[in-house]
Amino acid sequence: MKVSQSILVFFLAGIGLVSCKHKSATSFTDAAIYHEPSIEPYTQKIMRSPDEAALYFDRGRALCALGVDSVGLLDFKQACQLDSTKAIYFSVIGDLLFEHKDISGSVQWLQKAIQLDPEDPVAHLKIAKMFVFLKEYNKAFAEINTVLKKDVYNPEAYFLKGVIYKNAKDTNHAISSFQTAVQVQPNYTEAIDQLGLLYAAQKNDLCLKYFQNSFKIDTSNVFPLFAIANYYQAQGAIPKAKEYYQQCIYKDNQYTNAYFNLGWLLMQEDSLEKASRQFDIITMVEPTNAEAYYNRGLCKELMKKYAEAQEDYQQALVFDAKNKNTKEAIQRIQHFIKK
Repeated sequence: MKVSQSILVFFLAGIGLVSCKHKSATSFTDAAIYHEPSIEPYTQKIMRSPDEAALYFDRGRALCALGVDSVGLLDFKQACQLDSTKAIYFSVIGDLLFEHKDISGSVQWLQKAIQLDPEDPVAHLKIAKMFVFLKEYNKAFAEINTVLKKDVYNPEAYFLKGVIYKNAKDTNHAISSFQTAVQVQPNYTEAIDQLGLLYAAQKNDLCLKYFQNSFKIDTSNVFPLFAIANYYQAQGAIPKAKEYYQQCIYKDNQYTNAYFNLGWLLMQEDSLEKASRQFDIITMVEPTNAEAYYNRGLCKELMKKYAEAQEDYQQALVFDAKNKNTKEAIQRIQHFIKK
């Protein structure tokens, strides 16, 4: 475990493993969330056997699948308190904290997982992600290879290798690694999307196949539709691009990137009213989005609605006070407003 220790020591200086505070059994069964239809069966088992760690671990996973990570975390910590011998209980906490950007908080749990199980794949791969974040790729590879020695078919290990190669601009090896991840786990949409992005960068229409397959696997994720639209836009196939941006919005009316790009295309076509409406929607979905106000202001300016443009530019500065383009835009329209 020498490879792991440098990053663990770096993050853990002066930090001891945080122990799980004791909570009464009823506090793990009374809250309304514990009686949601998909969670209720787990809660009933806990009520019958409140000292069984595995039950809290299982319910924690169910809660996270439901999107209630903060409550799931409480269950995982309770599992650790009841049984401190299971590496997976600790590594899943480290994994969850890492995904929520609590890097330093996650390491202490991963360290404990590796102490309990030096070959714990979740802990090693999460530490590998930390090394990728720090751009210490050799150390990341060492963690990944530790996992592959035990499980040659671990798809996440190949995915992380692909990420490292992609970051290092080694496209061929990146493609090979992502393809291996997909071969091992055919529904690995993150790897499929990465393959699409790499082929799109090469202006290779093969990217469309990957994005379409990704969307078929998970129709709740509209990124592949957005990526298809982006590719068509880059190739100058504007009607196709607009079609897919609209599909993206139809499937997810909160996906602001699609509104942005569609608005930009409409601006190029001098469809300024329609473009402005795209940015209107973004300001409703994300009221603090400075770029949306700036772009709507630009539409207003091009329509010679200078007072309205000024209002938008000033609002953009509220959320991004240092934006040079916005400041220049305000100065640019001043003499029109004074007339």
